Amino acid sequence: MRLKAPFETSSSITHDRRVLLIEVISEGLSGWGEITVDDDPYYNSETTDTAWHMLRDFIVPLTLGKTVGTAEEAGMLMSRIRGHEMARAGLENALWDIESQRKGVPLYQLLGGTLSEIPCGVSLGIQPIPELLIAKVEQALAAGYQRIKLKIKPGNDVETVRAVRRRFPTVKLMVDANSAYCLQDIELLSQFDGCELLMIEQPLAWDEIYQHAELQAQLQTPICLDECIHNARHAQAAIELGACKVINLKLGRVGGHSEARRVHDICRQRGVPVWCGGMLESGIGRVHNIAMSTLPGFVLPGDLSASQRYWQEDIIEPEVTVTRKGTIQVPQSTGLGYSVRRDLIEHLTAETAVWRA
Repeated sequence: MRLKAPFETSSSITHDRRVLLIEVISEGLSGWGEITVDDDPYYNSETTDTAWHMLRDFIVPLTLGKTVGTAEEAGMLMSRIRGHEMARAGLENALWDIESQRKGVPLYQLLGGTLSEIPCGVSLGIQPIPELLIAKVEQALAAGYQRIKLKIKPGNDVETVRAVRRRFPTVKLMVDANSAYCLQDIELLSQFDGCELLMIEQPLAWDEIYQHAELQAQLQTPICLDECIHNARHAQAAIELGACKVINLKLGRVGGHSEARRVHDICRQRGVPVWCGGMLESGIGRVHNIAMSTLPGFVLPGDLSASQRYWQEDIIEPEVTVTRKGTIQVPQSTGLGYSVRRDLIEHLTAETAVWRA
């Protein structure tokens, strides 16, 4: 699927999104999940091709034809696999879709969600000059988005953010470094304290927790961790070390809905807010994010933009839309709450594999 516009972070520029979908059929019901990997290993160690390999050679052999009472139990079938959270999440989330249909309960309620409407923010990629970024912020605010996230990298950071803050003195604003800095950049990073930011996301290494604790002790701006939180144990360690004050909870990064709920619960018990980050998902991954974001600990706007923000045409109908007040209405029907456009998926599909028990 081609993005409407290139999306640049500190590590890569994305023009096209190679989408890996999984459909599970059980007891006459169909469930869908999206494996939210990138083509390259620049966000985490997984890629589209490694996820396909894991699915074909490990996940399917471990799960095909097995019986589980709930979607959460599927995690035990895959527990021998170390890492590869996004690949495992695709299968488990498809089973949550099926369980929702079987029980006749909306997916968000099955997960324990309480919100019928969720607040939305938007993530803006790096722009060559501040004027272009300011124009994109204006467009996002006009569309109703409640929070603006700016991607940053060395050489395109403090002065750019200051320019945006001067133009929009009251907007909820945050920055995302995607691990572009090191602890020795403390003098530069401390300059963000004057920008009145909600948070700075993952400024240091993608697998580093301890140094984030050192950095947080020297910053007024709350640190939000993303790439280095893969499970509830990581979240607990980060909170107890003082490495962050906020956690970005990405469904694929933590292995699916079950582990996401455990991370959520630990954060809520300790008074640490969570919000849902995005991976440029198609509609299938997006609606799983919507369901997860209804849990009560999601108190900050997530990266849950409308389908039309990224795609000319999405693979679900109706497409995800954002209200003028910057919210998404949570579907009340069972399963995904949206219809999957098989015709469009088949038209776009480059490779398919089918496994039968």
